[in-house]
Amino acid sequence: MSDRTPDPIRCDGCGVPPVGARPRRGARTATLLALVLLLVGGAATGCGGRATTHHKPGTSHEQATGGVGTLLDAQDPTGHRLREVPAEGAPEVQLAARPDSEDGWNLQLTVKNFRFTPDSTGGAALPGAGHAHLELDGRKLARLYGPWFHLPAAQVPEGAHTLTVRLYADDHTAWAVAGKAIEGTLQLTATATAPGQAGHGHTPPSASPPSSGTPPPSEAQADRTVTLTVRDGKVTPAPGRTELRRGERVALRVTSDRADTLHVHGYDKELALPAGQEATLVLTADRTGLFEVETHESRLVLTQLLVR
Repeated sequence: MSDRTPDPIRCDGCGVPPVGARPRRGARTATLLALVLLLVGGAATGCGGRATTHHKPGTSHEQATGGVGTLLDAQDPTGHRLREVPAEGAPEVQLAARPDSEDGWNLQLTVKNFRFTPDSTGGAALPGAGHAHLELDGRKLARLYGPWFHLPAAQVPEGAHTLTVRLYADDHTAWAVAGKAIEGTLQLTATATAPGQAGHGHTPPSASPPSSGTPPPSEAQADRTVTLTVRDGKVTPAPGRTELRRGERVALRVTSDRADTLHVHGYDKELALPAGQEATLVLTADRTGLFEVETHESRLVLTQLLVR
């Protein structure tokens, strides 16, 4: 009997190493390489095999980190840092005002090299994107997410004023060129109108105030009045639905414990809410559907207007 180790059993057709055979050096190297690639791939994809990312899918790393332009130490008049970009291809904005047939003015923002991005507000600064702020004589009235805004006459005291719109990135830095914020201005003069008449002016301060319990003239013309209070991040009464017939006028009377802006979706109506003061927005429900009424800063739904 021979004491020589028997030759391993081979399988010439399947390519499987024979039983008892030692792996060849090339095979061991390939196996180790495959293991390393597997580990690296697992670290890159994370649990479940899905790729991980530190920014919104579909955006580049530069976009996600807000690397566009140069962030300056200088600030705009409201305390936002300037993000400077080259003059060529920089955003531009112009402001125009048209009298509204019922009350106040309709403001139009004409922009160039810029797009409004309400869905990504609070994110990174993307090239030529963001929102705008509206100011009256240096006092902020509203944040704008589109080219149109209704300015009620009640928010503009009688006399001459300066309206300013300024463009901001999604991260709330102000777009700037040569160290100056990109903005547009407009001179606006509010004149007095008789109480109860539609117009674009403002009742003189010397006019006799309504008697106790009597709503202001504009609110008296409303078919429905919805009174809401915002305090400590809560809405009273709890948000519900206000049903209206098409053509009815509704007055939204809101008191907020912090400065904010009321926005009626679908109608593009907005109203500045001074802290601790009652403010009223009157609109005609001339569109059918379900429309949310919310606040911009606190992002609270106040009510829903169901117009049939």
